[in-house]
Amino acid sequence: MAIICWVRTLALDYGERRIGVALSDPTGAIAQPLETIDARRGALERIAELVVKHEVGQIVVGLPLHMNGRPGPEAERARAFGEKVRARANVPVDYLDERWTSLEAERVLEEGGVRKKEQRGRVDPIAAALLLRTWLARQRP
Repeated sequence: MAIICWVRTLALDYGERRIGVALSDPTGAIAQPLETIDARRGALERIAELVVKHEVGQIVVGLPLHMNGRPGPEAERARAFGEKVRARANVPVDYLDERWTSLEAERVLEEGGVRKKEQRGRVDPIAAALLLRTWLARQRP
């Protein structure tokens, strides 16, 4: 009999000011927004705390690629941040194109009746959840 070991995955929608965070359930079926972290104050420590608290075994960082699919300075900063997270949290880090997640998150909020000026800080974790949902779907056989 095979033993299946499930782990949670944490997704990070990295920005220089805010980091959206989303978390999967232990089975990897559901992605839900978790919180927004201030990128300028203790972000690595907070992410490490979340990894321990939620027993995270994998982290996914969004890569803001150009429309032609090529990485630019923003993607390089996201990769550098992902490497810092990997070293601090001691958990594998993967990367996924996240070109449309913030726009889709804004649309979700608008459809839910949230006005543009009320969206600050709310878009980021939803964008992370959309990123995570895509990543989880790609992991299924």
